[in-house]
Amino acid sequence: MARISGITIPDNKQVLYSLVYVYGIGPKSSADILEQAKIDPTVRVKDLTDSEISRIQDIITADYTIEGELQRVVTGNIKRLRDIKSYRGLRHQAQLPVRGQRTRTNARTRRGKKVTVGGTAKKAPSKT
Repeated sequence: MARISGITIPDNKQVLYSLVYVYGIGPKSSADILEQAKIDPTVRVKDLTDSEISRIQDIITADYTIEGELQRVVTGNIKRLRDIKSYRGLRHQAQLPVRGQRTRTNARTRRGKKVTVGGTAKKAPSKT
């Protein structure tokens, strides 16, 4: 198993798709990294040499913010929005969609499980 930036990436996948397992590297940046390192994107991770892996690692550390540092930056940005009480910060605080999506329907991922309001079921007559 190859380790890049402290993350174990899958051996049996192509390098192009394996690099995406690192938080902060998407398909486009993965392709850019491999182009800079002059590595064929279709080669499997298990077939990479140590020098190729180290070239990839060097490019990532030099040019990209990834993993824990990136998560700290994102968390800091959200905290700043909350502190200045911006609209986006208030949406984060209320755990609602931030980017203008509708909430009357959908938005179940952010709002949680559906809660039925009111008693719509008819009550059975009780015997006295």
